[in-house]
Amino acid sequence: MEKREEQFYLIRSDVLPESIAKTIEAKKLLDSGAVDTVNEAVDRVGLSRSAYYKYKDSIFPFNSMMQNMIVTLSLYLEHQSGVLSNVLKFVAERGGNVLTINQTIPLQGMANVAMSIDTAQLSQSTTEFLEELHALDGVRRAAIVGRG
Repeated sequence: MEKREEQFYLIRSDVLPESIAKTIEAKKLLDSGAVDTVNEAVDRVGLSRSAYYKYKDSIFPFNSMMQNMIVTLSLYLEHQSGVLSNVLKFVAERGGNVLTINQTIPLQGMANVAMSIDTAQLSQSTTEFLEELHALDGVRRAAIVGRG
């Protein structure tokens, strides 16, 4: 069976079918803690449980999708001129956007760098990106330590 790539669309809420709009409202109630159970949420918005379960894993607020595109990397870099610059150039060339960066003072010739990157426009998978990043001169370790 061939795996299909997920596709996402940005759609105005006023054109959504009622069951999808109500699923979004039910998820908001649950996320906010206004209700404790799915039964309470669907009862409050007037939706069947089956419709809720049909759509709940496919509907996300736009801002939550954006948060899922942010990864935090932990890097160990050799303390040599230009290594961090090459990492930043690599990220930019592949469509990544550095949001935050923190580098420790080098100890025993190595510096720890924590970097948050927006991967929304990345030109390759995060796995391929990480493998190529780790292969750069001066990069001893590269790992994803967080998402979102």
